[in-house]
Amino acid sequence: MKKDVSGTLGFVSQKDIVYNKLLPYADILDDESNDILGQIKGNLGRAVQLREIWPGVLFWTRKLSTYIRLYGRKFSKEDHVLFIKLLYELITIDKLEISMMQGLARLLINLLKKTELLSREDLELPWRPLYELQDRILYSKTEHLGLNWFPNSVENVLKTLVKSCRPYFPESATQEMLEEWRPLLCPFDVTMQRAIGYLELFLPTTLPPELHHKGFKLWFDELISLWVAVQNLPGWEVHLVNLFARLANDNIGYIDWDPYIPKIFTRVLRSLNLPVGTSQMLVPRYLTNAYDVAHVVLWVSALLGGPSKQAQAQLSGLFNSITSFFHPSNHGRWLMKLMKLLQRLPASVVRRLHRERYRKPTWLTLVPDSHKLTEADITAFVESMMQPVLLAMFSKTGSLDAAQALQNLALMRPELVIPPVLEKTYPAMETLTEPHQLTATLSCMIGVARSLVSGGQRYPEGPTHMLPLLMRALPGVDPNDFSKCMITFQFIATFVTLVPLVDCSSAVLERSDLTAVEREMCSASAEFEDFVLQFMDRCFALIDSSTLEQTREETETEKMTHLESLVELGLSSTFSTILTQCSIDIFKVALEKVFNFATTNIFETRVAGRMVADMCRAASKVHPAQSLKLLVPHCCNAINQLAVSNEEELDKELLWNLQLLSEVTRVDGDKILPYSTQLVQILQLTLHLKCKQGYTLACNLLHHILRSTALIYPTEYCSVPGSFQQPTQDYLPIKDWGRPGDLWNLNIQWHVPGVEETRFVFYVLDLILQPELLRLQRYAQGERDMTRDDVLQSLSIVQHCLLGAGSLFPPLDMFACMLCKTSTLSPPPDVSRENYRDAICRVMRQLLHHILEHSEDDTKSLFSIIKIISDLLHFKGSQKHEFDSRWKSFNLVKKSMENRLRGRKQHIRALLIDRVMLQHELRKLTVEGCEYRSIHQELMRDLLRLSTSTYSQVRSRAQSVLFTALGTYNFCCRDVIPRVLEFLEPDRSDVTQQQFKGALYCLLGNHSGVCLANLHDWDCITLTWPAIVRSGLSSAMSLEKPSIVRLFDDLADKIHRQYETIGIDFAVRLQTSGVPLPPEPVPSDQEEAEGLRKQAVPLFQKVLLLLNTPALCCRPWKFEHIAIGFMSLLLRDDHPLPSPAVLFFVKSLNHDSLLVRKVAIAAVAGIMKQLKRPHKKVPVQKICGMKELAGLIAGDRPDNQWLQYNSSSLPRTQQDWEGCTFVEKTHWGYFSWPQKLMMYAPSEEQPKQGLTREEMTEREQIIYDHFSDPGFINQLIEFLSLEDRKGKDKFSPRRFCLFKGLFRNFNDAFLPLLKPHMERLVADTHESKQRCVAEITSGLIRGSKHWSYGKVESLWELLCPLIRTALNNITVETYADWGTCIATACESRDPRKLHWLFEMLMESPVNGEGGSFVDACRLYVLQGGLAQQEWRVPELLHRLLQYLEPKLTQVYKNVRERIGSVLTYIFMIDVNLPYTQPTASPRIKEFTERVLLRLKPLTEGDEEIQNHVVEENDVGEQDERTQAIKLLKTVLKWLMASAGRSFSTAVPEQLQLLPLLFKIAPVENDDSYDELKRDAKTCLSLMSQGLLYTEQIPLVLLALQEIAGSSSWHARYTVLTYLQIMVFYNLFTFMSDQGAVNDVRALVIRLLEDEQLEVREMAATTLSGFLQCNFLSIEGPMQSHFEALCKTRLPKKRKRELGSVVDTIPSGDLVRRHAGVLGLSACILSSPYDVPSWMPQLLMNLSVHLNDTQPIEMTVKKTLSNFRRTHHDNWQEHKQQFTDDQLLVLTDLLVSPCYYA
Repeated sequence: MKKDVSGTLGFVSQKDIVYNKLLPYADILDDESNDILGQIKGNLGRAVQLREIWPGVLFWTRKLSTYIRLYGRKFSKEDHVLFIKLLYELITIDKLEISMMQGLARLLINLLKKTELLSREDLELPWRPLYELQDRILYSKTEHLGLNWFPNSVENVLKTLVKSCRPYFPESATQEMLEEWRPLLCPFDVTMQRAIGYLELFLPTTLPPELHHKGFKLWFDELISLWVAVQNLPGWEVHLVNLFARLANDNIGYIDWDPYIPKIFTRVLRSLNLPVGTSQMLVPRYLTNAYDVAHVVLWVSALLGGPSKQAQAQLSGLFNSITSFFHPSNHGRWLMKLMKLLQRLPASVVRRLHRERYRKPTWLTLVPDSHKLTEADITAFVESMMQPVLLAMFSKTGSLDAAQALQNLALMRPELVIPPVLEKTYPAMETLTEPHQLTATLSCMIGVARSLVSGGQRYPEGPTHMLPLLMRALPGVDPNDFSKCMITFQFIATFVTLVPLVDCSSAVLERSDLTAVEREMCSASAEFEDFVLQFMDRCFALIDSSTLEQTREETETEKMTHLESLVELGLSSTFSTILTQCSIDIFKVALEKVFNFATTNIFETRVAGRMVADMCRAASKVHPAQSLKLLVPHCCNAINQLAVSNEEELDKELLWNLQLLSEVTRVDGDKILPYSTQLVQILQLTLHLKCKQGYTLACNLLHHILRSTALIYPTEYCSVPGSFQQPTQDYLPIKDWGRPGDLWNLNIQWHVPGVEETRFVFYVLDLILQPELLRLQRYAQGERDMTRDDVLQSLSIVQHCLLGAGSLFPPLDMFACMLCKTSTLSPPPDVSRENYRDAICRVMRQLLHHILEHSEDDTKSLFSIIKIISDLLHFKGSQKHEFDSRWKSFNLVKKSMENRLRGRKQHIRALLIDRVMLQHELRKLTVEGCEYRSIHQELMRDLLRLSTSTYSQVRSRAQSVLFTALGTYNFCCRDVIPRVLEFLEPDRSDVTQQQFKGALYCLLGNHSGVCLANLHDWDCITLTWPAIVRSGLSSAMSLEKPSIVRLFDDLADKIHRQYETIGIDFAVRLQTSGVPLPPEPVPSDQEEAEGLRKQAVPLFQKVLLLLNTPALCCRPWKFEHIAIGFMSLLLRDDHPLPSPAVLFFVKSLNHDSLLVRKVAIAAVAGIMKQLKRPHKKVPVQKICGMKELAGLIAGDRPDNQWLQYNSSSLPRTQQDWEGCTFVEKTHWGYFSWPQKLMMYAPSEEQPKQGLTREEMTEREQIIYDHFSDPGFINQLIEFLSLEDRKGKDKFSPRRFCLFKGLFRNFNDAFLPLLKPHMERLVADTHESKQRCVAEITSGLIRGSKHWSYGKVESLWELLCPLIRTALNNITVETYADWGTCIATACESRDPRKLHWLFEMLMESPVNGEGGSFVDACRLYVLQGGLAQQEWRVPELLHRLLQYLEPKLTQVYKNVRERIGSVLTYIFMIDVNLPYTQPTASPRIKEFTERVLLRLKPLTEGDEEIQNHVVEENDVGEQDERTQAIKLLKTVLKWLMASAGRSFSTAVPEQLQLLPLLFKIAPVENDDSYDELKRDAKTCLSLMSQGLLYTEQIPLVLLALQEIAGSSSWHARYTVLTYLQIMVFYNLFTFMSDQGAVNDVRALVIRLLEDEQLEVREMAATTLSGFLQCNFLSIEGPMQSHFEALCKTRLPKKRKRELGSVVDTIPSGDLVRRHAGVLGLSACILSSPYDVPSWMPQLLMNLSVHLNDTQPIEMTVKKTLSNFRRTHHDNWQEHKQQFTDDQLLVLTDLLVSPCYYA
């Protein structure tokens, strides 16, 4: 791009849309854009000074975003920065309404999108305002109470906003962020997720290298060591991975990742959740918290390259190990992830290559040369990916992912990628039996098309494949197989677009400077003509087979079926592409052929006719002169001869010729003019045919003639500018194969309507449109009669004239719309000519009123009129929906053909032309916010009248036009709403049901447009909401009609879904920093004050009063629900509800209807929040021992000791209580202290508690009076303790919030009244009664936060006995509610405040009173409370553990399970994280040692461990063992529970239990085993999936080797299954340690020679698995070891005497020989999908043993049959690897001999 300060612009533009420069009227765009930009700057400045956010700022920012859509970032750098700063300030205004914030944020994101335009020097944005915004919205404290309604999209908008601002955060930001969020890093708390989420989102990673010490170096070591230390995938690990991926990608070459690479790849492999081994249990958390593939790919592609090459080695290992999962025969839910990985990774590497080699350098850090990808790196990468991609081509999920991967790989290394794909494609084209194979290979070929055709130095022979491929693809045009047909069309079109079809075979003789490949291409190009003709024959056959003459005629199907229309589209676009690319010689032959086909047959006009006409149109578009000369005279003559008769049924020949003519005229306008007289004559003949089909075709002809002369469009889309007509001596077309278009020399040929053509258009209109309008006008005035068909015919002509010439008509009323001065080169509207748009408008309105009064049932004419009104309002030459679909298809084609490696718009020429055309249409369509004039108002009223008319079809069509118009004109909603609401007035008696329904639909809106019932505007809401509620009394309303009931439901539902809190207070404080100032006078202070006073408070109160009028009491129940629903939406946190509304909600708590009560409960809880008095907070003075420690130390330290629960110093007196600093939030102090720790001030500074009634506000008095009334309370409690849905009810957080609010705001005022109720309820074991008392209890405990000591103490005196009773009465239905109750009560509370509760719960949970169930429940409730307290109650955890340890040998299963879960929580705090002190809570290590001592009797004995059932008399020795077994059961429960919950696995401790588990775990998968064995098996499965560190591997292997020597073969067998999963889930950690690999190999080979057959076979399976995932490789020594074993001689069998049955073979020899055979068999089965070079020989060696004794014979047979099964599919390829002799032997082996016995 040439940067010149052009005279017209006067500034250097940041980045224009280049396509604007190619439009035919490009020269006038600069003035236009300057004008608009000036307006925007001026008015924005003025609006900001007036402090007028709405509508001023909003309107002009919208204009700015439209400006960016049309012109790109066409403003100077200074303006760019000013716009960004202004928007940033607007977005971070404190009380800005959310929907406005979102709109502004989207614009700001758009302004910041192209980072390279502004460097860090130009712009700096603060981070804190964004963080506060994010915190206020995403972690809103009031949203759950219904005081704020946020839209769903807000989260994504905010995240994208932060991402866009991130590069511009100041350099000090990193340190500030760490200080802000480090204190939240408490791994047991929800704040961890929040803090890590913030770090991922905010931390800047694009600082330049000289600032790295202020950037990632501050946090990298700390966070990466945290990531390494976490083993069990907590939710926040994903955020860390995303952060590292971004860091790696932004700073390639500045971080040494090598030490972490094995860990990274191991975790990526684990995150794919692939199934391994036979009986595998997945931890559910692994599925939900798996890594996001997009970020994994980013990370991996950033690690490649660099000096060490380690990442590529690991990546190859990764793909080797998972390749077999890509084989099409494998399928599972993991497949989607694998495919995504496959598709994204090459794209990411291409993006990186582009950045390193082709991108213009910007201010962003460049990759240092040492770390750029070298050629060798790329080759290694492509090679590692080829095998999985080739397998994935045929996957069940479709071949699209593979095709995209191939497209990107072929950009980098065509010579490695394309040949294997070709090898698969040629055979696929030959087969007839496997259509899926064909579609898959073709879609992959389309992906690599560009790389193939352009050849280049890397792959010069590519283009020679082009013709053979095209010729072989032809049979795919097959009428019987739809998908094959479509993909073939796409394939042919793609290749032809890239290649000019010119026969240049003569060049071989004429030129001597050609290379061998070029000569081959030249001589091959002689076949092009042949190809085109064969293709046409195929198409004709397709057309013939789709002509269903007889059936089509009988069944009047107007439309084609969906499939036929797709085939039609494919055929016509492919054919026109072929003709566009043809040389003129080939074109002439093709034209001749099409002409003959079209004129010698007569087609029916529905299906076949359309296809043939499309083919003719394609021909005439490409070379209009030659084609029209043939076709137009022919058609005109035929029509003239036939059109004498004018009957209802027309001659088919006439129809066909008319259809042909109407399609052929869609060509370049000036080429039609020579035939104008003939065409006009035909129009006059045919427009008034009686037959509907006839005049419809004639109307199409009219439309096309007008359109092609009146519009602006490019006339050719050839792949090379100019034509191919030069002689081959100086121009060789094959040089242009696959050449991209050159954006600066596109040479587009435009069609711009000239004077001649405009004259012709108006001549036709005067001749044809004028008389129709006159007829219709006279009919409308009642001066002449017309039949309905005549009216319809006239309307049809009017409509097609409007569609054809609409772009030449000035808009309605000749006024200027703002921003719609779209310059098209039409001459200035001629005043002498009639303005047809106005004329049509006048006549249509008259006609409409006439029809509605006299013949409302003429719906067809009404449809037509609605369509015309819509075009009058919106049509300026192109339709919005057509434009949208073209934009979509343009993007699809662009994606499939683009070259991401080079970038810089290297598209093919046709695409670039298409894009310029789209730009032109976009300019015409973008006319947002036109002024709303009286003519529009009248049309809107007509539409509204139609929308409420009698017939539902008419209504719905009129409504959709109405909704579009509402979105187009500013402020027209305010005009329409009152008119709609008139129909809902209860006092009107003349409203019909249809009108009523129509009006409701108008309020409802369609799914995309405006919803009138819910505009963001107080004026509108004050009108609509009360009207909807009042309409319940209307006479037209009947709840009997389900359709009306459904409408009201939808309306209420839509309002609830879409409502967002509307701002009330628009007082804005802006630092008006350098907004471009307007030329207008600066507004005076008085005006500014006026702007601030436009407040909406009175309106807001008015809505509430209207909704709450007593007159509504007699309305049906439905409307009570709607009314209370609307009122609940109006709760807000910045403005309290008026007293009448408070009264209404409090009364509704005891309403008869359950629905109303539910809303009221939520609302009153919200009102309590509004009335809450703010409590003062002060920063804490450093309390004893809060000294800052040097360095980072987390966990239990001396300086956070005082926060922990200590029974010796609990606040048990008034004095202690007041002197104690309570820290309510559990995470403070664990990781580090915040800069200022805010705590509540002492009680004397707080607002007064326990007010008397006189001191309360009016609103508080209302609540106080009701809740002090015993009758009210009785009723309320009765309602609350009712069942709602049996068995489905749960503890309700809303009711909890209600009670919490009551007790927080009014202290213990209502306790005396509630106390008897609570005591009564708690004694009743019914589920709903218990739930009610649990909700009140938790509300009480949480609400008593600020009560004085005396009140709290008396509260606990009441509560302790209550909770005790409850726990004794607990049942299956209620234990979850009590658990929730206690957990809710303890959440975010200082444990020292609740010491009564904890001491009571700890009394003796497992005492056996009330049976095992009650014990389990008590533990559950206790666990709920302690888990909320996390690390702050170590003393309680120790006490609990001490109490539980003797009780671990519980008999009851449910108690055991609960204890297991409790143990998990007790040890949860014992984490092994970096910078963390050893915990003061209980530790796993010590516990395990104590447990192992008690399990001794089991570890020493050798006999099988059974789940003994003890008999009374047998006490002695048995006892210790039985106790141990019971203990073991509990320990197993604990191991299982902690697998999914804790952060780090205690590997050394678990290892000590391993031998025991191996002993117990059964081998077979059988559910009939007892609990003990099943649990042991589950534990092993879960433990084997654990993540191991390098230092732990030797320990595990030692343990396994020891067990492998055990006497139980079950244990030896299980070692192998354990090994399989463990190695796969820690693959790269193992592979980075050669010693470990050798140990594993030795272990497996040792077990191959095990005396037990099952163990040997399992060892072989394991070995083959390791070989298959390339953990072990098949090397010489291993093979020869097996071969030696195979040769172990077995003694000759002696002649058997009849008596002796036993073979006397020494078993040792047999075992060794079998081991050798198994080893060979494992090698063979390890490559199921290919034949490596060593395989034939091994097969031969194996075949020798086919007749050995059993079990050897069995093994050999199994191996051979498996080999045959897996290699059968591609046997033709695999055969090549064997010699003839080997093949003979193999055939003998594989065909089972028994057939010939």
